[in-house]
Amino acid sequence: MVPFQSYLLRCLPVMLGMALISCAAPPRIIDKKRPPQKADYVMYEWYDDTGPGKVAININLSEQRARYTRGGRDIGWSYVATGKEGYGTPSGRYSITEKIVDKHSNRYGWIEDEWGNVTNGDAKPSTAVPAGERYVPAPMPYWMRLTSYGIGMHAGIIPKPGEAASHGCIRLPKELAPVLFESVNVGTPVTITH
Repeated sequence: MVPFQSYLLRCLPVMLGMALISCAAPPRIIDKKRPPQKADYVMYEWYDDTGPGKVAININLSEQRARYTRGGRDIGWSYVATGKEGYGTPSGRYSITEKIVDKHSNRYGWIEDEWGNVTNGDAKPSTAVPAGERYVPAPMPYWMRLTSYGIGMHAGIIPKPGEAASHGCIRLPKELAPVLFESVNVGTPVTITH
């Protein structure tokens, strides 16, 4: 037998083994165009035992988090989005004075074209509306009023957990807002601190 053929015959089992191993696991394809997905934030936890005691809410502006208690027992926490720069959420002691399931802002909204595309995402009722477009007041579902001048808690977008983003209101995670709304009453205390 020719030395080269002998060499091939000895290498054949090794090459066959490598080929079979490469079939066992699909190749890992790395897409360099898309960054890896970040883990989703846990936006809230709710574990109310509905036992004795009244609900109280504590909002920390520095952390952008709320803590919920019933009779002094922790019943949950959530991220919130409070007033961004120039629209600060005031600290202090408040109580819920009004509850409305389906409220819309009389101060803020957006302008959209006839197809529903937003052309101005930060408009006021006084903002000039181009022909063929319309002003849409911002929805504030599960509204819980805290002040006479328009500050309250409601379901809303929390674009970056831990960062302020609103015009002064306290935005709550959309899934938590109806649960909290049903758990509080007019008179529920809300403390806002830095």
